[in-house]
Amino acid sequence: MSVTVAKTAGFCFGVRRAVDLAEQQAKKNGKIYAYGEIIHNMHEIERLEKLGVYTAYALEDIPDGAGVLIRAHGVPRNVYTLLQAKKCEIFDATCPFVRKIHKIADKESADGRLIVILGSAGHPEVVGIQGWCGESVVLEGEEQARAFSERPEMENKPISLVAQTTVNRSIWNISVGLIKKRCTNLKIFDTICKATDERQSEARLLAGVSDQMIVIGDKKSSNTKRLYEISRSLCSDVRYIEDAAELTTQELGQHQHIGITAGASTPAWIIKEVSNMMSEETKIETGEDFAAMLEESFKTLNNGEKVTGTVVGISNNDVQVDLGVKHTAYIPLGELSDDPNYDVAANIHVGDEIEAVVVRVNDGEGTITLSKKRVDQLKGWETVEKAYEEHTVVEGVIVEENRGGVVATAHGVRVFIPASQTGVPKDQPMSQLVKTKQSFYITEINRQRKRVVGSIREIQREARKAAAEQIWNTIEIGNEYDGTVKSLTSYGAFVDIGGVDGMVHISELSWGRIKHPSEVVSVGDKVKVFVIGLDKENKKISLGYKREEDNPWNVFKSKYDIGSVAEVKILKFMPFGAFAEIVPGVDGLIHISQIANRRIGKPEEVLSVGDVVEAKITAIDTENHKISLSIRALAEPAAAEVEEAPEVEDNGEDALVYEVSTNGEAKGEIVEE
Repeated sequence: MSVTVAKTAGFCFGVRRAVDLAEQQAKKNGKIYAYGEIIHNMHEIERLEKLGVYTAYALEDIPDGAGVLIRAHGVPRNVYTLLQAKKCEIFDATCPFVRKIHKIADKESADGRLIVILGSAGHPEVVGIQGWCGESVVLEGEEQARAFSERPEMENKPISLVAQTTVNRSIWNISVGLIKKRCTNLKIFDTICKATDERQSEARLLAGVSDQMIVIGDKKSSNTKRLYEISRSLCSDVRYIEDAAELTTQELGQHQHIGITAGASTPAWIIKEVSNMMSEETKIETGEDFAAMLEESFKTLNNGEKVTGTVVGISNNDVQVDLGVKHTAYIPLGELSDDPNYDVAANIHVGDEIEAVVVRVNDGEGTITLSKKRVDQLKGWETVEKAYEEHTVVEGVIVEENRGGVVATAHGVRVFIPASQTGVPKDQPMSQLVKTKQSFYITEINRQRKRVVGSIREIQREARKAAAEQIWNTIEIGNEYDGTVKSLTSYGAFVDIGGVDGMVHISELSWGRIKHPSEVVSVGDKVKVFVIGLDKENKKISLGYKREEDNPWNVFKSKYDIGSVAEVKILKFMPFGAFAEIVPGVDGLIHISQIANRRIGKPEEVLSVGDVVEAKITAIDTENHKISLSIRALAEPAAAEVEEAPEVEDNGEDALVYEVSTNGEAKGEIVEE
């Protein structure tokens, strides 16, 4: 005789998660209430009650302020509101696959669609789904599906079809086919749990090759009933038992092959009781007894073992993974990635397959702690070593700064980048690199010591060298570049134009007179410059910064001519007159004789610094950038007399002629009369 135990027999992830959470909170708080039966198995409920997990069949049974567990089946939306009103602490163990149905029902119902649920009316899961939508209909099988589809009003009605997670796959397929034929405005959401599918498929295969099938589970368990129905359709001898007490030894030994499966709400200890009883009466052909074989099926995993599982839940603290074993598996958020910017929502989704390494197995609590980032590290070492050997660029994220440099992670491997290799100037903080993505070379690697050293600076140096070569190959006088101010001196500013530095002389920074380049630019400024001088042999570039279109003299010429009247601002006084600004950067001279229509001793008698007055432009010397202004020319003649300007007495001495420059400075030269 041979015995085969279904690999999927026993707790599914959702049930196991709910039971674990109940035990943990009961142990922590001494007591917790499960709203409704946490599991459809009275033996397990009795065991949990001894630990402090009490079943409340109505909200009135729950004291105010108590801890309440929402079972894997889920509950209607209003239950949360009512529990919050009682100031209860809620521990939500709703199965992630059930929660997904709640979200679908909520959204589709809000869009005005009828929610049709294929499942068992009155089942807690179905009741919970109905509590997340408006109008809904429950169909329990093909006959009801056929009758529903034949109703005339359903032909064009907006319908969204979902399934209870434990629905028989065959019944679902047939029912969907019937409804699709007649309902033209139909949206189908296949919400049968993947674990349910696998459990039913395995039961189907096992029943097809067995002389007898033993199905273990509570009579109220919906998914166990499905396993029983599937088994009966393929095997002539099927026993549906709740525990070992219902199995008589007289029935054993007369079959060549026995298959065993168990519902998602059947605890492992009940399956073991059945196995122990069978092992006393039967032997497997290999010589191993059934108990030993089943124990092997319960075998847990070892630390350091690489595993692949399915993501079944995501919380604020961890990612829950179904590994197909009896233990509950979790990946703490800190074990997902070394990247501080890692976005869990963007990268991890329910239903995803995920690789991880077993970090810790706690048989006492029945949990397994996993690490995804350690798998990434194993793969990453190979990638990093290859990059080192081939001298290829590696990309990583800077995660921290320390006294000697910064630390980056690349492909899950930590890479130390010394301060001298960060590319950050000594007078600037390395902290500016933290949380940024950077490219670097691997310059040293020792896997045994887990030491990897990288260099950003080498990347920058090569990039700068390549850019410099490109510039020297194409540079010509007149070329314009976007540059960055690298440093300042008393005589100018050095600008990086992309791998090559050029110098902007102080005279090329501004049309006005400045004492230091810092009056115009600062280190780090982004500037537009153009080439005005070039010495390729000595690798020297002279750059211009001030633009001809910004030349104040050109601005002046575009607006004014001889005879024009301008509003001018008095800047300063000299014994011979006043200097006034016509446009920013261009000044003119108002000779003392042109300030008023009467004789004055000094300009201050009539004007003050800062006054804005109208003046007529009487002369423009374009070549020497000299302008003469007159206020007197705009004034009405004096009533008594019009006094002309006094003639300059020829005393035989040289005359001093004043020139007004565009920077507002007065310059003088001696000319012979």
